[in-house]
Amino acid sequence: MPIDTPALEIRGLRKVYRRGTEALKGIDLTVYPGEFFALLGPNGAGKTTTIGILTSLVTKTDGIIRVFGVDHDKKSAEARALMGIVPQEINFNLFERVADIVVNQAGYYGVPRAIARPRCQRLLEGLDLWPYREAMARTLSGGFKRRLMIARALIHEPRLLILDEPTAGVDVEMRHETWHFLRALNLSGTTIILTTHYLEEAELLCGRLAIIHQGAIVAQGRKRDLLDLLNQQTYILDLFESLATLPDLPIRNIRLLDAH
Repeated sequence: MPIDTPALEIRGLRKVYRRGTEALKGIDLTVYPGEFFALLGPNGAGKTTTIGILTSLVTKTDGIIRVFGVDHDKKSAEARALMGIVPQEINFNLFERVADIVVNQAGYYGVPRAIARPRCQRLLEGLDLWPYREAMARTLSGGFKRRLMIARALIHEPRLLILDEPTAGVDVEMRHETWHFLRALNLSGTTIILTTHYLEEAELLCGRLAIIHQGAIVAQGRKRDLLDLLNQQTYILDLFESLATLPDLPIRNIRLLDAH
């Protein structure tokens, strides 16, 4: 595989529903290995439709998708094995134990249980879920259920992790902890694509981003370039950090994004 082979390459991706609604209008995306990339847009912009096509739960109308050079149509099982996908909706068995949900997922990818169990422990510990390993999933809070979705998606050690609005509806503290886990995962070499409608989330985590609106990519590039294009800057004040390095900020246009 050439060193510059994209982790995800999408060309001319379209989705038209039966009644003529065009959810995706020929989008092009390229994400490179090791990137933390954001697909940013409001609800209904086409983010979840794109994820649905990648999971094969939604049938595309037209377009080409390659995952690390593997054709998503011609070698779908191989392409899907390279990805871990965390959808927006909770879709595991709520009456199954937490650890069992993760270990059983490994079986779908041919990972032996002897390998899956220690992997499961590492993931649950990293996501602060280990104390709940024997609990029924239905007893978890909404935030911990989302973390369990991440653990399940990572059990087969995919090279590309795709998350659809992973912190939507999650409290501020848990959101920050999830960000920390994802940052560390990306630094270890996993390529990550994040869909979100939170600008601050995309800016904090991602090096490049694309903005999708009404099924079309309207801008794509480095986050700093796009923010300059918008003629604005977003500063994120982490209240857990020292204020010694706080920059001089103009007083106008300051708003509180999150509060404890």
